[in-house]
Amino acid sequence: MGKITRRAFLRDLGQGTLAVAVFGLAVAACADEGDSAGTSSTAGSTPTSAGEAESPTTTSATSPTSTTAGSPGELRWEQVSLGSVSAYLLVRGGEVAIVDTGNPGSEGAIEETLAAVGTSWDDVGHVILTHLHPDHVGSLGAVMEAAPAAAGYAGEPDIPQIPSPRPLTAVDDGSSVFGLEIIATPGHTAGSISVLDAGSGVLVAGDALRTADGSVIGAAPQFSQDMALAKESVRKLAQLSFETVLVGHGAPVVGGADALVVELAAGL
Repeated sequence: MGKITRRAFLRDLGQGTLAVAVFGLAVAACADEGDSAGTSSTAGSTPTSAGEAESPTTTSATSPTSTTAGSPGELRWEQVSLGSVSAYLLVRGGEVAIVDTGNPGSEGAIEETLAAVGTSWDDVGHVILTHLHPDHVGSLGAVMEAAPAAAGYAGEPDIPQIPSPRPLTAVDDGSSVFGLEIIATPGHTAGSISVLDAGSGVLVAGDALRTADGSVIGAAPQFSQDMALAKESVRKLAQLSFETVLVGHGAPVVGGADALVVELAAGL
């Protein structure tokens, strides 16, 4: 696997009128963002729409949705397929980090997947949110209630618009959570982040990247705040080494994923 070495304050978050209003507006904007993701070991929640027509993502029956158990310190990942979007479990040494929480009502599928990998809510120490859109943070409240020991994290610019039952920790480029490197990848939203585990060569890209028919594509223009910045974030990711990319919309790409991102960046 390719390896690199690269390169928190607590911001108390109330569920005030502004956050709720902005979150509600974002639901309408994001409901159609999802592409068809790969199958997983859990039954996903019903998608909120037919999915994004611009970039359909077909997943073959052989698309991997997890890694097998390795040494105690080795990172394992498991996809939680939620219809139009995916969340991910990152498991190391019996502890779990959840990356994104899906639309409202996704906590049941997340719980089933936790059980499938031999863990439970009590093992969840971290919930990392790649960005503020409701299809990625919609079940945050339920997840945080079910996992009372979990700390939540998001990019600082997005935090005011993410309703959370307890404060979220702001992370930025070079921050470390659970041995994972946070990569700032703004553009889709101002606070979009990706998560890299250099040791296992796994990148969780949120919506900074998507996949379609085995290819890697960029953020969806119609749902992104700043496409010029989003393209810069793709170029930034193209400088990293990783074998696997896990995305919010589309199937995981396992093996040679960084080369596909380099190819994407070259065409921007």
